[in-house]
Amino acid sequence: MIDTNPPRKEVWKMFDRIAHRYDFLNRSLSFGQDIAWRRKMRKHLPERPELHVLDLATGTADQLIFLANDTRVASGEGSDMSEKMLEIGRRKISKAGLQDRFTLKTGDALQVPAPDNSADVVTISFGIRNVESVPEAMQEMIRVLKPGGRALILEFSLPGNRVMRGLYLFYFRHILPRIGGLISGDPYAYRYLNRTVETFPYGEAFCDWMREAGFESVRFRSLTFGIAAIYQGDKPQNSVP
Repeated sequence: MIDTNPPRKEVWKMFDRIAHRYDFLNRSLSFGQDIAWRRKMRKHLPERPELHVLDLATGTADQLIFLANDTRVASGEGSDMSEKMLEIGRRKISKAGLQDRFTLKTGDALQVPAPDNSADVVTISFGIRNVESVPEAMQEMIRVLKPGGRALILEFSLPGNRVMRGLYLFYFRHILPRIGGLISGDPYAYRYLNRTVETFPYGEAFCDWMREAGFESVRFRSLTFGIAAIYQGDKPQNSVP
């Protein structure tokens, strides 16, 4: 039976344990699709220059690094509770020569270390289902976004096609946890992954959460047969600072 409420408390400790294999396993277990999905986030950036991006649950900073290649993005900050992941992210940012544009700091998505109305874009990739309170995290996104700013959320979902869903769930439940556990040395982490994905709202159900939080022009784009999705929502222009 699927656990209907996998615990999220102090989940960053789990990411500390698997940080040394996190990037390798992302690439391997998604067959490289995670790279394509993160790159597609760039297509949803606002059409204006000099964007400042705030990436929550930044992990090893992959999303920031992929966004850096877009000329609209001038600067950015990433925050995460896992210091082990951030250590790897800082090395990657330095290797890419982006240290003058991007910084990483320890921070909770429920208490974002950024001032009100300070970001043009807030992103979170494969992290929203890990927070203890999604409504609180969305309220923090609204708080730090400038009026008219945009939230972009990349997260796993479930395929709509019954055959694809069956194949996907077999892989997710039986193959991915074994391989991920063997390589990372932490079997729990990859059992946690499939449980949280299967029990987390997606599609229009997740869009409804964004609308309830106060976002407007909410929409989503399915990726790779519905295995993942990009959600987009804007902070109203007339928001009171």
